[in-house]
Amino acid sequence: MDLLQSFSDTELGAVLSTILVSMAPVLELRFGIPWGVAHGLSHFSAFVAAVIGNMIPLPFIVVYIRRIFKWMRRHLPQLDRMVDRLEARAHLKGRKVTQYKYLGLMIFVAIPLPGTGGWTGALIAAFLDMRLRKAIPSIFAGVLIAGFLITGLTYGFTSIF
Repeated sequence: MDLLQSFSDTELGAVLSTILVSMAPVLELRFGIPWGVAHGLSHFSAFVAAVIGNMIPLPFIVVYIRRIFKWMRRHLPQLDRMVDRLEARAHLKGRKVTQYKYLGLMIFVAIPLPGTGGWTGALIAAFLDMRLRKAIPSIFAGVLIAGFLITGLTYGFTSIF
């Protein structure tokens, strides 16, 4: 336990934990940036670590999520309802993106509210058959914008207290 505690107290530990937190669905960088700042990182370092962490799983989601869902339906039928909900969510959110394509995808990902973000943007890109080479830059731009917004909010919050 002392080794784990001493690792998390280092700057490297704070960076790695920020990356890992930011990779998680739902949490993403909305939670990762405040997490990093709370663990002693500068706002800039927390921003960079959270963006990196948020982006790591996204290309894999765009490319493989449909195959993963198909495999889950075949081998884990007890998860069908969950897969149905995720697919329905992607299609519902995708309607908002369809009109503006890649610009819409960027704006959707940039809005730092629950139900938006990189993971949902990657799901939408996959179900709208968007090309990875065009979807990832749009998602990345959205993640950067969301990161700037969250960093600004975190900075404002920490400067008050």
